[in-house]
Amino acid sequence: MTALTRRAALAGLGAGLTAGLGAAALLAGAARAAEPPPMGVLRLDPRLDSIIPPGATIETLATGYRWAEGPVWVARGEYLLFSDVPANVVHRWSRRDGARPFLDPSGLQTPIPPAIREAGANGLALDRRGRLIVADSGTRAIVRVDLATKKRTVLAERYRGKRFNSPNDVVVARSGAIYFTDPTYGFAAGPDSPLRELDVMGLYRLDPDGTVTLLDGARRFPNGVGLSPDERTLYLACSDDAAPLVWAYALDTRGRPTGLRVFSDMRADKAKGWAGAPDGMDVAAAGHLFVSGPGGMHVLSPAGEPLGIIGNGKPIANACVGEGGRSLFLTASDRICRVALVG
Repeated sequence: MTALTRRAALAGLGAGLTAGLGAAALLAGAARAAEPPPMGVLRLDPRLDSIIPPGATIETLATGYRWAEGPVWVARGEYLLFSDVPANVVHRWSRRDGARPFLDPSGLQTPIPPAIREAGANGLALDRRGRLIVADSGTRAIVRVDLATKKRTVLAERYRGKRFNSPNDVVVARSGAIYFTDPTYGFAAGPDSPLRELDVMGLYRLDPDGTVTLLDGARRFPNGVGLSPDERTLYLACSDDAAPLVWAYALDTRGRPTGLRVFSDMRADKAKGWAGAPDGMDVAAAGHLFVSGPGGMHVLSPAGEPLGIIGNGKPIANACVGEGGRSLFLTASDRICRVALVG
């Protein structure tokens, strides 16, 4: 199937799925609109006990950020990297040294024009050689950073000759391919920005040879991305208030989409008035997902079943598993938090 035909098929399938999600979820949410948001760990399924130990609490590690995002655990150095996107800084946290700036600036290296709202790095990931892969919102590019020298290399900044909007999140496959999202959150005027060159907010794949392929241009506000442990499923969270959904793309052996389905529908929780939206995510080695959503960080089974929600009263943008699988690090608005996992 050609890229154009595949995009058309995925767009049609996605539109049908969205239209077919009846009003039941919205009505259920409206009926419970007075429910307060979760504080601590809300356990929805006994299976959560095998992921987050009973009695686990949310520990605050550092505060004072404008909007924390993009956490990634660097096992080789035993530290966490995370973005403060509007401040244009990537910070490093470790148990020994606490939190301190690591890349400043983290994204746009020049003076920030008024039309750019988020000049910094957003989503972060590591490739197989331990190099940092950055969704650079301000530079409007996918960038690689050598962690030892901090040398930046732009890997991709255009699709068919047109500049990206503001790359938001990245995940790296074992093949070296990079999946990334490109909404318009980095622009001061959002979708109406005069800087915008592309007419889609795309989900893309960047191959090691530099080829950029648009996998899906039909989603509104594509955000977090993740891969299943066997890399046969690509997950996409969409921060669309009208359709706060997490999608799952079936991938063939080459890592190309062959099918699309709704993995998690968060409209009922959105209808309760809970802060947050489908945003960043991390996929655990066992296959369950940690996905941002209304009320906090949602824990989903590999089948998309809700197991629990981690909430601290603030929108939680993203998460990553670290410390050998013993910790879940959360970027929660102005702070970095940790929740113990069953290691």
